[in-house]
Amino acid sequence: MQRVDALLRRSRDPAQADSELPVLTEIVDDERTPRRAVDAAALEALARELERAVLARVAPELERIVGQALEGAHAELKRSVTQMVREAVAASVAHALALPKQD
Repeated sequence: MQRVDALLRRSRDPAQADSELPVLTEIVDDERTPRRAVDAAALEALARELERAVLARVAPELERIVGQALEGAHAELKRSVTQMVREAVAASVAHALALPKQD
């Protein structure tokens, strides 16, 4: 609260210009310093680190999704194989029953 009061007094009274609370125009310099170019090695290192961080966050969700997909595929494959075996056994039994008996 003291800093807010000091800022308000400063804006009302120019004599308070030597206050301990700087204003934004005193802190920010209008001259912009040119940005240094990033070399290729630093950029590549940054890209690798970013990739590692994203994969670390995505990996658990990816594992969960792949696990669900594999469980679904396993269940579907099991149903298909069971159905094929059932149909093959039924056809074989029907064929055996339809054969004339040999005495």
